[in-house]
Amino acid sequence: MMTLFDDEQILKAYTKDIEDSKDRETAKRMICDEEMLLEKIAQYIPILSIEELKKLKQRLCN
Repeated sequence: MMTLFDDEQILKAYTKDIEDSKDRETAKRMICDEEMLLEKIAQYIPILSIEELKKLKQRLCN
């Protein structure tokens, strides 16, 4: 039987999703702390664009 994805591919995708989730949670804490500019946060968490960070800030802090 042939499958579309092997176990290794599934594990890599799952691991990436978890890492992305952790990065988003870290960014949320940094945004709400309000001691760091969004541009600086984007340097530390490159998976999130400035636009995404602005949207997160608007949603979290308003």
